[in-house]
Amino acid sequence: MIEEPKPPEYRVGIGTDIHRIVEGRKLMLGGVHIPFPAGLLGHSDGDVVLHAVVDALLGAAGLGDIGTLFPDTDMQWKDADSKVFLYTVKEQLERKQWEVVNVDLTIHTEVPKLGPMKGQIRRCIAGLLGMDFAAVNVKAKTNEGLGEIGAGEAMAATAVALLRRKPRRTL
Repeated sequence: MIEEPKPPEYRVGIGTDIHRIVEGRKLMLGGVHIPFPAGLLGHSDGDVVLHAVVDALLGAAGLGDIGTLFPDTDMQWKDADSKVFLYTVKEQLERKQWEVVNVDLTIHTEVPKLGPMKGQIRRCIAGLLGMDFAAVNVKAKTNEGLGEIGAGEAMAATAVALLRRKPRRTL
């Protein structure tokens, strides 16, 4: 009897993050240094974009969340580069036979204006995940002056990721 191939398994995950904008910190978004006089307060580098992407990937694979894997109570993550978080999660996904199909993210901020930086952020995330640039999308939205984000006191990001289970080879 010939075994019918199984249809591919897909999973979707959503991730969000928000951090307060403070003086004296470097602004990192999607692994890219953004020239700006303030940065994001956080235990690590505060990169809301990579944190949201990590949570979206973990959620899609059913592997928990960023706070469980990289707790802010663990000093090894103090001021950590969030690229390490994304790379670590990528390795976990590969061990579980998941591949990232695409990532779509929105950065919520009044300032700075991110139009000129979106391509760099896309390239960085695509490179970290080892995927095609076209499979990563970055949007930047203001809050029209509403709330902490609209007042320029905080920045947030929302990410959606699609995973596909890699087919197992059979003889």
